[in-house]
Amino acid sequence: METDDPLQPFFLISSIIANIPPVTIIVGFAVLLILLIFSALISGSEVAFFSLNPANIEDLSNNKSRRSTAVLKLISTPERLLSTILISNNFVNVGIVILSAYLSGKLFDFSEIPILGFLLEVIVITFILLLFGEILPKVYASRITVRFALFMSLPLKVLERILKPFSTLLVTSSSVIRRRVSYNKISKGELSKAISIASGENKEDEKILKGIVKFGNIDSREIMRPRIDVIAIDIKTPFKEVIPLIIESGYSRIPVYSGTFDKVQGILYVKDLLPHFHKPNSFNWQSLIRPPYFVPESKRINDLLEEFQTMKIHMAIVIDEYGGTSGIITLEDILEEIVGEIPDESEDDEVIYQKVDENTYIFEGKTQLNDFFKLIDVDEDPFGEVRGESDTLAGLILELVGEIPKPGFMIGYKGYNFRIEAADKRRIKRIRVEIKMVNGSDKNSN
Repeated sequence: METDDPLQPFFLISSIIANIPPVTIIVGFAVLLILLIFSALISGSEVAFFSLNPANIEDLSNNKSRRSTAVLKLISTPERLLSTILISNNFVNVGIVILSAYLSGKLFDFSEIPILGFLLEVIVITFILLLFGEILPKVYASRITVRFALFMSLPLKVLERILKPFSTLLVTSSSVIRRRVSYNKISKGELSKAISIASGENKEDEKILKGIVKFGNIDSREIMRPRIDVIAIDIKTPFKEVIPLIIESGYSRIPVYSGTFDKVQGILYVKDLLPHFHKPNSFNWQSLIRPPYFVPESKRINDLLEEFQTMKIHMAIVIDEYGGTSGIITLEDILEEIVGEIPDESEDDEVIYQKVDENTYIFEGKTQLNDFFKLIDVDEDPFGEVRGESDTLAGLILELVGEIPKPGFMIGYKGYNFRIEAADKRRIKRIRVEIKMVNGSDKNSN
């Protein structure tokens, strides 16, 4: 007997369930619940990882646990991390939709009222997925970012390895698209030339504007003071030896290490030490050191400047990919990239180069390439293809030669002739640079 009752499909549910093994229904809903939990955890991890602030990262760096290390490693490659999260979340959500549609199709007969089937399978399932798989976990994760990131660090590390082929393809594709879409972008060299024309005779304004143009593209490693030139104190140094060392250095902040400079324990501020100047040698000066702030070599200095302002600090310890200390970077180093050298009345001028003639200079090997380009008035980096990870003139020579050359060795590249003036078995000390061409034209023609 036929009926026009619109709720007939729901009255048929008992007879339909009778034809489906109960175990199938239970397992189906159990898997659906597990997938929904996975979706919630992965969605929440996106907010947790990308909401970590500098203070959180510093705490994680000091905590040497397995999960902390995993978090730091994951956020070191943000594009790959984001692609792993997005791919995982999409796989899980697609699984939820397919399984929900399968279960609803088995439990209800919507052949008479297809619009009701649409409402259940699309709108209701989508609402549940958005509420419990996206919105609520992200709100929760935003409140406990560090704990959530630590909890999801190891699972995401595993997912990153499993989904590496897919994430690599996604990252590569996005990079290609980003390079293709230029939006009438002009090069730094063209912008620098425009600034030169606009500035006219005001060279100081021109220098500052050019510094601002390049500011966002400079890494910490490019302007840091390398470890070999850093004055630091061993934490076991007696108090009577600390005062003379500080007076001789002339610095207001001194890194303190334990055994080796790769184990920096903190920063000693001279102003903290002044009230204790006349105390005996037994004074525990180590209690005055402040916690160090560590940054990777790849940290952009515009981001670091913002962190310095937020955390009200003036110095950071630059570390390499293995956790070793590469050097230090200060607020003054960053500001000098905009306004130029800031002379310090308490120290003698450090001579890093000598001008022999119009086209010939003698540079210290430790001269930063950024400073080298400024001194010879070059806007674009002519050694971008060969410099690798080098940030100093000596490092550039090592990239070109592959070994430490002996004094008298000569090599040329793109109109720049380099001659080693002084070197030992460990490093290149002085380099004579003869410039024949700059930016493709004779330097004398400028």
